Amino acid sequence: MAHKKEGIKEGCYGDEVREHILEFAANGGFEAIPEDEREEWFTRFKFWGLFHQRDGQESYFMMRLTNASGVLEPGQLRAIAEVARDYATGPVENPEFGNGWLDLTTRQSVQLHWIDLEDVPEIWETLESVGVHTRSSGGDTMRNISGCPLHGKAEEFVESGPLLERFEEELRGDDELANMPRKFNISVSGCTVGCAQDSINDIGFEPATKELAGEVVRGFNVRIGGGLGGRQPRAATPLDVFVRPENAYAVGRGFVELYHEYGGRQNRSKNRARFFAEDWGMEKIRETLQDEYVDFEMHTAGEDFRTEYTYNAGRPVEDGQHDHVGVGDQQDGRNYVGLSVPVGRLPADDAIELADLAAEYGSGEVRLTRRQNPVIVDVADDELEGLLAEPLLEEYPAEPSPFERGAMACTGTEFCSIALTETKGRMARMLRWFNKNIDLPDDVGKIKMHYSGCTADCGQAMTADIGLQGMRARKNGEMVEAFDIGVGGGVGEDPSFIDWVRQRVPADEAPGAIRNLLEAYAAHRECEAPAASRADGDSEARSTSGSQTEAVRGQTFRQWVDATAEEQLVEFCEPEETDFEAPYMTDGKQSWYPFAEAESPAASETPVSSDD
Repeated sequence: MAHKKEGIKEGCYGDEVREHILEFAANGGFEAIPEDEREEWFTRFKFWGLFHQRDGQESYFMMRLTNASGVLEPGQLRAIAEVARDYATGPVENPEFGNGWLDLTTRQSVQLHWIDLEDVPEIWETLESVGVHTRSSGGDTMRNISGCPLHGKAEEFVESGPLLERFEEELRGDDELANMPRKFNISVSGCTVGCAQDSINDIGFEPATKELAGEVVRGFNVRIGGGLGGRQPRAATPLDVFVRPENAYAVGRGFVELYHEYGGRQNRSKNRARFFAEDWGMEKIRETLQDEYVDFEMHTAGEDFRTEYTYNAGRPVEDGQHDHVGVGDQQDGRNYVGLSVPVGRLPADDAIELADLAAEYGSGEVRLTRRQNPVIVDVADDELEGLLAEPLLEEYPAEPSPFERGAMACTGTEFCSIALTETKGRMARMLRWFNKNIDLPDDVGKIKMHYSGCTADCGQAMTADIGLQGMRARKNGEMVEAFDIGVGGGVGEDPSFIDWVRQRVPADEAPGAIRNLLEAYAAHRECEAPAASRADGDSEARSTSGSQTEAVRGQTFRQWVDATAEEQLVEFCEPEETDFEAPYMTDGKQSWYPFAEAESPAASETPVSSDD
């Protein structure tokens, strides 16, 4: 029997939901929705990017935007920031971030909070006037399509922009495919560093070559069935298909249609494409695509570039690009400048200033990355020094600390109904504490630390050097917020997911555990001088401790984890109370807002859930 949400969607879903949202907004907003129909309408609203916030915050919504592969054209970031300033303000300020801000997401888009339903028509009008929309950004549908953030700007092996645009306009725009069994993620990477992270998407296109009719052809290999969440992560499996760029859309659409038709609609925890792919197997999926969904002969997989992947791959910085932070070369001779926004939260006034800087020093276009960071593009050489000297770049630097550079965090209990812990404010405080209290070797340019408030893993903890997932634990006789701590995740040639080394560590003891682990890494990792120095007999350049010289190159954190026994990692990651002041230890979602002592100002008097 189909899940009850399938009946809700059958009654009304997709494009037709928009008119109902506008009608509710015009007739009083939240209060216009019949109380006994709210669950159904909140399910439908998600397709148009409106998510009702958690218990105690009744009448307020999160709004998610959509912009394929993170491209914000000139004027779009400013419009989004002005909406955040004017409409995304709550009744109580966040003590870390204030009021009126936007969140950059791991799928290269933006989320706004504290939205009143009656303001949605004006917000849509403002955003859509500059080409930004919210359609298909949530719910059981194709979510924001991820791709190389710098496609069309930096060097690509295969041009990916046309395919990304076609997926956005023709596939996601097709209302006949709006109602999927569950959410569905598509990625396209045209570069050889792996920045679209095809291994954790439902279908991913990666650059490849194939000899066809005596000619070496550039195109894409196809992988399917990747994803995180529920402590059941899967790396996408090769479909053994190579497609020319002009045929890639048909294969992508074919798999979407196949999953739309045959994907399960009963058990929502098993409705994701990764379980469908396991159930059917690659051979059956490939044969069904060939027989029923594409009208050309598909070729077996070509030669990929996964051995060259460096994006969040746990490899040394000098091996290649591992994120988009810093100054880089564009193919037209200009530069891009990627900024670090710790945990992805950007106050509206700062976002407006960022938009102004992008227009002053570049073309006005801004790109968003999968690591919750913005990139200013099209900066000429003679403008670069001026941009890097701007005060805003002191707050969001192009050369951040290793901890800030590697940090990501999901929404957490601040707004999310399923999260178990507060995330963004706590992570921001931990980053400052790590900067002051942990000394890393000089050659360590980044520590990828991802924080998810629950096992849904929206913060992608499973793919981090150090992954944190929110839990609950009992300490001194009371229930407190806690972490599970895992190590050794990452994507690349051979994607791996973290191994858990500590579970249910109280939030005030977790920073100490992480410090102990990283100090052990610095002390015990293997290091060696470059080959030239060794050949010259320069024994002083060698080191096996955390004390490094410029000539020394040591194991990355992931390499060290792979080489270290699990029992040693557990021992190194010893929880410890420190001088870190851990906020919101005992909130447990009992209050309407983790930072407020007053009663909820929400319109409804619906009681707050006490379910952990």
